[in-house]
Amino acid sequence: MTAALALTAAWVASQMAGTLVRGEPSTEFADVSIDTRTLKPGDLFIAIRGERFDGSEFAASAIEKGAAGVVVPAGSATVRPFESLRVAPSQVEGREPQGRPEQGRGPKAPAERTAVIEVDDTTLALQRLAHAIRRESGTSVVAITGSAGKTTTKEVTSEFLGLRYRVIRNRGNFNNHIGLPLSLIELRQRPEIAVVELGMNHAGEISTLVGIAEPEVRVWTNVGEAHVGFFASVDAIADAKAEILEGAGASTVLVANADDARIITRASGFRGRTVTFGVDRDADVRATNIQDRGTEGTSARITTPRGAAEMTTPLVGRANLANILAATAVALNFDVPLTDIAAKAAELRPASHRGEVVRLTGGVTVVDDSYNANPTATRRALDVLASARATRRIAVIGEMLELGDHSVGLHEAVGRAAAETGVDKLIAVGGPAAASMVEAAVAAGMAAADVHHFATSDEAADLVLTMVQSGDVVLVKGSRGVKTDRVVERLKSERG
Repeated sequence: MTAALALTAAWVASQMAGTLVRGEPSTEFADVSIDTRTLKPGDLFIAIRGERFDGSEFAASAIEKGAAGVVVPAGSATVRPFESLRVAPSQVEGREPQGRPEQGRGPKAPAERTAVIEVDDTTLALQRLAHAIRRESGTSVVAITGSAGKTTTKEVTSEFLGLRYRVIRNRGNFNNHIGLPLSLIELRQRPEIAVVELGMNHAGEISTLVGIAEPEVRVWTNVGEAHVGFFASVDAIADAKAEILEGAGASTVLVANADDARIITRASGFRGRTVTFGVDRDADVRATNIQDRGTEGTSARITTPRGAAEMTTPLVGRANLANILAATAVALNFDVPLTDIAAKAAELRPASHRGEVVRLTGGVTVVDDSYNANPTATRRALDVLASARATRRIAVIGEMLELGDHSVGLHEAVGRAAAETGVDKLIAVGGPAAASMVEAAVAAGMAAADVHHFATSDEAADLVLTMVQSGDVVLVKGSRGVKTDRVVERLKSERG
């Protein structure tokens, strides 16, 4: 195995376009951190500055905890002079409250030996460092974007590639202008392949992330209404997602959804090689003879340029089948045998709160898709519910956020879809938009007695607990801000 890339103060400062104003150029950093709560002795602390916080206020605390170096804005007085260092008070750093330094975590570097690197912009410095490590690592990078299914596609792709290669993936949803660079810094361990996801809710963000990651393989899963509140239309979302095509060369590979006309139209001018996947239209990697088995998963015949195979997966729904097809196209590009891919598909398990099937005592089944929601993904989840074998099909749908002026209309469309797919009971959670969902469901034919609206997930959970009975399948889905995961947790704790 190739030795890990050494992060010395001199090299880091050079890649950041910064100045080493204190400390030895040969000082080596064990890791990179932007959070003093998780910082370990020997790490490099980068003082990220946000709208509501300034990480440089925690630089002194980082040094007290044993940081081997700190990166601060040029002219910052926070870390000078060292004899006046004090532990910073608890404040917000990043997203959550900052804790005080812990004791006894290991040897601490003397303050006077701590490397101090000054830069004009600490966020840009983090991005430049990540880009430099990505280039030096020799790792092949696979980047995934789309309105829905990014994380599942990332996880499945990593599992398939892991059959043959040393693979890392970005943690959780570390997919923005700070999370992605932190993930790419892990490439200093020189894995053979890195699989990352690229998120966005404004134009220009994918462009920045592609420039940092420089992926050899790009995956575009779909275009939907997620974050449409920040855009004029779904076409505008597609234009922003199309930034994943930027900076490609002749050897770059695009894995594109053949069933999504917006993607295919925008991919027509791609400079590299395009590999398509899909169900409804002809594609390089295509699923046919599909059998929806409800909460038991999906089966299909997969045809590819490398042959065909029968594939069965416990992941539920056709949306997950599309994610598997995308991952299959990537794995085949890296010469993973199709037979191995099909065998691995049978072992896949969903990520937490992303289509998990929970079987409770008393014969109640919960499809926990409560991690997040947008209109496209919610309609697909209703299709899964419709295909489930059940005495009754109960949908608990939380309000879908970040839809702007389109919110009411899109919630009404979900309400109509619930009625059309044969949902027996609909419980909507949230504000006026959620109320419009149940009104539309009634207008589309559901009985008024079978629809309910609550302001909070806790209130919804109270009803669901009294409602469910043996043979029911309960779908729970909603945006994170609505906290529909509380419905799942109540069912598991009181009926599990």
